[in-house]
Amino acid sequence: MTDDRDNDTLTSVDNSFGKLPDHLLIEIFIRVPVSEWAQISCVKKQWANLFHGECLWQAALIRTFPLASQAKRWPGPIPRGLSKRRFAALYVGKHIFALDNGIDEIVGHTYLFLKEQLEHSTMPPPSGILHGTIIVLDNLEENQHTFLLLKRLALEEDVFLPFPYSRSIKVQWKVFEKLFTDFRDCFNHADYYDVLAIAKNKFQPIPSAWLGY
Repeated sequence: MTDDRDNDTLTSVDNSFGKLPDHLLIEIFIRVPVSEWAQISCVKKQWANLFHGECLWQAALIRTFPLASQAKRWPGPIPRGLSKRRFAALYVGKHIFALDNGIDEIVGHTYLFLKEQLEHSTMPPPSGILHGTIIVLDNLEENQHTFLLLKRLALEEDVFLPFPYSRSIKVQWKVFEKLFTDFRDCFNHADYYDVLAIAKNKFQPIPSAWLGY
């Protein structure tokens, strides 16, 4: 008998919750941990539509990153995008890279952009459109796409935008460091010495760990 009453109570609560208007559901959902949003969006089609719409992400952006709503010049050229994209970029900047200042959204957009280029392209993207960040390079997967990308960046030399996207010399150092440490086995003989010659022209002295094919 008690079980039946408990089930009736749960059903009543579920029905009442399901009748809430969208704006109240949004206010509830944005207070739930982000890690549970994917599960919530699978419960009902109505809830899934909320997570696909702009209103929920605008509310989440204002609640979680209130300073992001302040009008300021966007340095581009990576598009700032709608609220969902901005929320993702800010979340990456704060929670993955532990940034909490004016550059966090820029870093997040850069990371997402570079990650998508590597995931969706069968060839390395043109280096001229990649706006390198040292922390992005530190978080790339060690695979053939990443090796080809880093090698291309090294061979094409000065392709990075200035601050706030990157401090060019530090990013270039990181490109060579990863190539000569994490990806040394990927080189053929000729490519190794071509890249090493460029490194020697840029950096003096170069670390002994970079030497030796």
